[in-house]
Amino acid sequence: MKSTVSGLLLSAVLSAAAFTPVANADEAVLAGGCFWCMESDFEKLEGVTDVVSGFTGGIAPNPTYNGNHEGHYEAVKITYDETKLSYRDILAHFWVNIDPFDARGQFCDKGPSYLSAIFVANDQERTLARETKAAVQAQFPNKEVVTPILDASAFYPIKGDEIGHQDFYKKSPVRYKFYRWNCGRDQRLKEIWGDKALGKKKT
Repeated sequence: MKSTVSGLLLSAVLSAAAFTPVANADEAVLAGGCFWCMESDFEKLEGVTDVVSGFTGGIAPNPTYNGNHEGHYEAVKITYDETKLSYRDILAHFWVNIDPFDARGQFCDKGPSYLSAIFVANDQERTLARETKAAVQAQFPNKEVVTPILDASAFYPIKGDEIGHQDFYKKSPVRYKFYRWNCGRDQRLKEIWGDKALGKKKT
């Protein structure tokens, strides 16, 4: 009888372990203008396992791309493997893929929803965000780094009829490349950061 009970307990423990979420996964929420481009830039980063486009930072409920997203930023939620990347690594890649000096938007996209921002979920993230922002400011003492560090709030993934915005760079590569080039994103990044924006890409 004891043997049977022990066997059942062991089986239950093993079954529970099989459904335990991966402990080394973490998330970051960042805004850097067009979420098509942010998604593309971060999905190519080694250690990133998923990137979701959406909206955050505002108070309007259920924001949509073609509807009311007043006050919200276009943003991405990045899931990454902590054994390969740290939050500091994520921020390092973020900075060299935005224009941190533009207070009107990002590249050709202007307006509140295209502003850059770091959304922090806890004090540790806030500290790291402040440290990396200070490092960027020190690198460019004659310019003002305007990217704010904001408290994380509800993140609304793109959904419904607008799901085409998710993985747009994969679904419509020609249109995406045409947009990105005409927006001057890579040209401006090259001007600011040189080759640093290349980052640590997946092999």
